[in-house]
Amino acid sequence: MDDMQRGRADALGVLFDRYYRLVFDVAKRILRDRAEAEDLMQEVFIEVFKKANLYDSGKGSVKVWLLQYAYLRSFNRRKYLALRSFYDASPTSALAHLEMVGGHEGMSASDWQEILGAGMKELTAKERQIIELVTYEGLTVREASERVQESYVNSRNHYYRGLKKLREFLSRLNSQSWQGVNNVRS
Repeated sequence: MDDMQRGRADALGVLFDRYYRLVFDVAKRILRDRAEAEDLMQEVFIEVFKKANLYDSGKGSVKVWLLQYAYLRSFNRRKYLALRSFYDASPTSALAHLEMVGGHEGMSASDWQEILGAGMKELTAKERQIIELVTYEGLTVREASERVQESYVNSRNHYYRGLKKLREFLSRLNSQSWQGVNNVRS
């Protein structure tokens, strides 16, 4: 760090070789995307080089200082990406990807709606409530959790469990070549 504080660029290479895996792993765990984690890792080391004069060995080791940068920058980047729908947080498309299960080509919209309605009946009340708030009212899972006065973590679990059950329901129908459409109606 002393060499970096004096502006020696080769010191950055030594620091990078020593800690790049650690910074990358932190970024990847938080961002859940390899390319974004790689970009962030490079930005962290560049910023550390530029701000090397702020390092104080009396407050902690270089490793801890780097980890603080990595965590802070990763969480900021994650927030930035989430606001720009990088993580497909679009609530209005929540059920749209269920159509990818396939096998419903040529069905009328009312038949498709009836099948989804039957699938929704297989969900628990909480799962159905959260999915309806997110899908039909356009709320985020966090907003839906506030509306139903339940923790965000529980609401998120209900949401993803419900989507999984709907996928399984549609897959079962698909494996029956959608013959279940008539069974759903009865």
